[in-house]
Amino acid sequence: MQTTVTTRAAAELRADLLAVPLAQVDPKRWRVPARLAALDAALGGRLGEVIGAGDFRGKRGETLLLYGSNELPARRVLLVGLGAEAEIDLQGVREAAAAAIAAALARGAAQVALAVPALRRVRAPALAQALAEGAVLAGYRFDRYRSAGDDGKKRVAGLTLAFERAGDLRAARSAVAVGSVLAESQNVARDLSNEPPNALPPRALAQAAERIAAEVGLRCRVLDVTEMKKRRMGALLAVGGGSANPPQLIVLEHGAPKRGARVRRRPPICLVGKGVTFDSGGLSLKPTANMVKMKHDMSGGAAVIAALRACALLKLPQHVVGVVGAVENMPSGASYRPDDILTSMSGKTIEVGNTDAEGRLVLADALHFARTEYKPAVLIDIATLTGACSVALGTWAAAVLANQERIADAIRRAGDAAGERFWQLPLWPVHKEHMKSQVADVRQVAGRDGGTIVAAAFLWHFAGDDVPWAHLDIAPTADTERATAIQPAGATGFGVRTLVEFVRAQR
Repeated sequence: MQTTVTTRAAAELRADLLAVPLAQVDPKRWRVPARLAALDAALGGRLGEVIGAGDFRGKRGETLLLYGSNELPARRVLLVGLGAEAEIDLQGVREAAAAAIAAALARGAAQVALAVPALRRVRAPALAQALAEGAVLAGYRFDRYRSAGDDGKKRVAGLTLAFERAGDLRAARSAVAVGSVLAESQNVARDLSNEPPNALPPRALAQAAERIAAEVGLRCRVLDVTEMKKRRMGALLAVGGGSANPPQLIVLEHGAPKRGARVRRRPPICLVGKGVTFDSGGLSLKPTANMVKMKHDMSGGAAVIAALRACALLKLPQHVVGVVGAVENMPSGASYRPDDILTSMSGKTIEVGNTDAEGRLVLADALHFARTEYKPAVLIDIATLTGACSVALGTWAAAVLANQERIADAIRRAGDAAGERFWQLPLWPVHKEHMKSQVADVRQVAGRDGGTIVAAAFLWHFAGDDVPWAHLDIAPTADTERATAIQPAGATGFGVRTLVEFVRAQR
């Protein structure tokens, strides 16, 4: 979707659909604002009529379609509600842009224009970025496996954002570029997670990462089984041992100092993702209903790959490393078993209690690799780790747990800016102590109580105390069955924009 920025008046915009976002109004007191007077006149006064009659009140998510006239270059006019002005936030702005794109897609409208509202609580650059994000996210469809003639192939080709003041244009254009990169990167994560598991085993995920790295200028290396054995990654290798598709460790790097350079750089920010391309549960086999959608169990890894893509395209000054443990968890004669004791890369031994708690084993070695190989300033892992997180938080938020309060606070702030909600759960030394085993150094599982917390406590043994670390459990938010204007059913790409916002905030 090509997005342009202009200062033309709404009544002058040529489009198949013109979207006009409006804050909530009192029909009895509302008067047509000066910026929309020409539009109302071209519509024969219908804008004032429908609002005066109470047919449109501007509630958040409300829409009303009007058809144009011979005096109006736009064929259709869509009124989009933003809600009460005191409560308008950036997520509401994203949703307004998404509503416009959704309406255009439903009607085969290829060219969309949007009259950008002047909001007291939101500055023009933030407004432009949010509108671009909402539009790009709403235009996403995963349809590569559908027949060419399906309606799902419809696309919006162009979006014009019309601002009132020419002074807003320069900053708005820059913000649109940022918003487009962030949303397009989120769509990359959606694509990876939506791929069927037969098309995206671990090696194919590694190849996708290599291709993305080549496109945007990231360093990329992939460790195969031989290299992982040399590093004694016994936890990750055990999870992948039951599959005919061997595991891979994907490493992406943005902003690394050039080889031989004498300039000292700050330690990098390391992002670690769980990349279980399909999770059958292993020998602790899942019931059929729970095995459906397990292609999304690599959503954390997809988020890391997509976040590194965005960091490169935005040319962020920070040094960022992404590590993804890519495995397929399958049952076979070579599978690891409950009661096995594994030796991780860190040298710590792990008592296995459930082969369907495989993600934490993958992350144990990936975290230790990132911590020792790169000595990062900050370490963040992101994973669809526990069903317990969905029980605790529903589908409304992901969990953040951390070894330092300031890191959890920074993640929440980044999530708020990105429109991705995180809720902090406690992580105390008593939880870490609780994960000690009677027959090994640590135990993999510890019963049903506090499932999300004890999983994070297990990871804490490998993340350590010497590096600020946060664990993001995105199991509740990685995919959805409920389609909205901004989010079709399937993978969400949740976490990509939060990770990038977090990186951008680091100085």
